[in-house]
Amino acid sequence: MAAVASASGNKAPSGDDAVLLGDAEFRFLRDFVYEHLGISLGEHKRQLVQGRLARRLRALRLPDYAAYCELLRHDPTGELGELASVISTNVTSFFREPHHYELLEKQLLPQWIKKKRAEGGRLRIWSAGCSTGEEPYAMAMVLAEALEQNGASSMDARILATDLSPQALEQARNGVYALDKLGGISEERRRRWMMRGAGEYEGYACVHPRLREMVTVQPLNLLHDWPMRGPFDAIFCRNVVIYFDQPTKQKLFSRYAALLPAGGYLFLGHSESLHGINEDFELVGRTAYRKRG
Repeated sequence: MAAVASASGNKAPSGDDAVLLGDAEFRFLRDFVYEHLGISLGEHKRQLVQGRLARRLRALRLPDYAAYCELLRHDPTGELGELASVISTNVTSFFREPHHYELLEKQLLPQWIKKKRAEGGRLRIWSAGCSTGEEPYAMAMVLAEALEQNGASSMDARILATDLSPQALEQARNGVYALDKLGGISEERRRRWMMRGAGEYEGYACVHPRLREMVTVQPLNLLHDWPMRGPFDAIFCRNVVIYFDQPTKQKLFSRYAALLPAGGYLFLGHSESLHGINEDFELVGRTAYRKRG
């Protein structure tokens, strides 16, 4: 007998007792995800959503997608981080898009450190959508080295790393990575900043305590209220807005602009752009933008 997906999400009589995502449940999930996460889910994403959410149904021991939708209705925030982890894809690596780190290392950090030493100011960078932490820890390596080279090791310089995924945040806080994930780090930096594990941690490395001291990892939904008030010298928001529609992007970039001073920097992913979306910034490098003064 052929399986039929009803509006209530019927079980399909297959070997693995699969559950089908019904029309009503998909519409609810599509609207819920857009409202709370800013992610647009077209009909072409239906099979993807069904496949990925099946794991959550098993983990929560729910019978079908209708029950999962009821869970979201009664507690919209409690499951939001898990849902975000399922819907989005966390793809990251150390020193991904190296031209951004080169700009930081060779131009921006020496300028900022010199200015802040003279004025007594603090230095702040935000990794928005930090995923499992490779991005902020790569920043921390560059920042720690720049502070040393400019005789400013005691400067108040920190990196804020935020994400919505509980699993990603846990790994970012732990700072432990498989050795095969360290490919983007130079041998010199590996020796200095990554501590090789032994025993039960064989095959893994942990970031140096100095870097963990510099990085604050916090949960944050970019669409909700932000507790921080800035200002930030730079904001990295790379490969995040690819999931958002135009109005959501416009609102988000305006909020970023409000947290950056004139001359502050916004870094986007390689396939992202502010063209036709925001006029607060000028393009000054490959997906590197400076706030207009």
